[in-house]
Amino acid sequence: MAKDDLTTDGSKRSIKGKGSDVKGKVKDAAGGLTGDSSTQAEGKVDQAKGKVQDAVGKGERKLDRDT
Repeated sequence: MAKDDLTTDGSKRSIKGKGSDVKGKVKDAAGGLTGDSSTQAEGKVDQAKGKVQDAVGKGERKLDRDT
């Protein structure tokens, strides 16, 4: 994998992760407001998934900078 690919992939992954995190926050809040624990749980899962994706993306970009 070329060096630029890591930076590009890392950026894309971070953006996707931030999107999942925001989507999760919206679901979590909507579930809380409506009393729908299933939607609220889905929101928490989406938030966790987004945070992991963002962390992996940041790691890829850091690897690229360090090499």
